[in-house]
Amino acid sequence: MFDIEPVTRTRTSQESRICIAVGGGERDPQLKSGIRTPINFLNHAIEQWAWRACLNPKVEVELTGYRLDHVICEDSGICLGQCLGQVMEQAFEKGGANGCGVAYGMIDEAMARVGISFEYRVGFYLRPGDVRIADRAEDIASADLIAFLGGVAQGAQATMQIDLIAGDDPHHLWESVFRAFGEATRAALSPCPWRKGTRPGVAGKITSK
Repeated sequence: MFDIEPVTRTRTSQESRICIAVGGGERDPQLKSGIRTPINFLNHAIEQWAWRACLNPKVEVELTGYRLDHVICEDSGICLGQCLGQVMEQAFEKGGANGCGVAYGMIDEAMARVGISFEYRVGFYLRPGDVRIADRAEDIASADLIAFLGGVAQGAQATMQIDLIAGDDPHHLWESVFRAFGEATRAALSPCPWRKGTRPGVAGKITSK
């Protein structure tokens, strides 16, 4: 993976102030303690993504109004997505990168597949198949985890597709999703000199005025 200059984005609303930074390099020994949202399982999920993506995030959430978990998740996802979009810009310009990746994640009985493509086409699609999505996983609603992942796609201007393949335990199911998301992110960041200065789609780098 190429050298990543740290990227920071802050999202402020009447409910919260969310600041997320993403950097590369060697694994930060403080990675786990640097992910601080008021939702334990969201912290765990972001850590799983980071571990598989080989990126070092720092996440700070300051509540300035009511605690609204859905807003925290959606806004944190958008903020992380904006960071990822800037990291990908670095990759495209510095030496070229795949820009897209598809990966599987698994833990015990659970398995998921995630694909992500960074080409300025915002889309988020989750297909549960025959897998039942429980209402909650630990201290978070499944709907809020979905809002977080959809926010990532929105913030990164990326297309993300998630297929749930197997899973009985809600914790395992969502952990498999975030593991796959991390592996897909790492694949998207893999060097591809052939695509230097462009994107994975044939439309290339898109600009508008």
